[in-house]
Amino acid sequence: MPFPIENKLVVAVSSSALFDLSESDKIYNEHGLAEYRRYQEANIDKPLGKGVAFPFVKRLLSFNEIFPDEQPVEVVLLSRNSPETGLRVFRTIAHYGLDITRASFFSGESPYKYLPAFNASLFLSASESDVRNACDAGYAAGRVLDSKVLDDESDGELRIAFDFDGVIADDESEKIYKEQGLSAFHRHESTTDKPLDPGPLADLLKKISNLQRLETSRLGIDPSHRRRLKISIVTARNAPAHERVVNTLKSWGVEVTEAFFLGGISKDRVLEIMRPHIFFDDQMSHLNHLRNVPAVHIPMGIANE
Repeated sequence: MPFPIENKLVVAVSSSALFDLSESDKIYNEHGLAEYRRYQEANIDKPLGKGVAFPFVKRLLSFNEIFPDEQPVEVVLLSRNSPETGLRVFRTIAHYGLDITRASFFSGESPYKYLPAFNASLFLSASESDVRNACDAGYAAGRVLDSKVLDDESDGELRIAFDFDGVIADDESEKIYKEQGLSAFHRHESTTDKPLDPGPLADLLKKISNLQRLETSRLGIDPSHRRRLKISIVTARNAPAHERVVNTLKSWGVEVTEAFFLGGISKDRVLEIMRPHIFFDDQMSHLNHLRNVPAVHIPMGIANE
């Protein structure tokens, strides 16, 4: 039996996150909508290049091939294109063999208000305004940042990396650090083991952990199965503040593959070695200097006030 939609991992993605629309955007910005329409029609059979979120989405969808009975993943396209100009996007999806069949086209309007209709745990877009609209409405959304797209076809793993405070968990502790400093933060964290409340991407992490459980079950049946999913936490926390991370994840029934408590060491030193297919952080100061890591900014919480 397929998973009910409530149990599926649903990711909504814009065409600007999934594909490289830099040339198309240039036509639109310099020559207007009519020329943009003509350009898309003239190039309807020319596939668009891969965008920043492409390697992540492709590998996420591969879990439907590994677990065909469950079909645990759904990716939905939400696009500012019109239905007519969106034809090139769908032909590009077919060209790359992506299992994306559901889409909505909004003819220039922001699609954020339809996210709950698809039960999406995440909305990815290159549009800062669309992402902020979604976040302001209380939906989990992230803006993909320009970076080099590295899609090694021989690499079957899916590596997902998360910052913790303000991303996985809420920013309760981050507020103490911002307002009172590092010493107060460590004092607070060392005197409580209460799990933090969920942050904007907590539901995404929990749904991803369902894929992890499917792989564990498969290993019980087929010891030759090679795990594809690797979940990592990369946080500026260090001891003693690390315990609250562990306690929070444990209270949610979530296990991660790796956890890095860096205590001020630049995250790029770890991420450049890890080579995640996507990394989520709420602070642009941690993301601005990343070049070869597909990065997503979560513009919510005190870090973005």
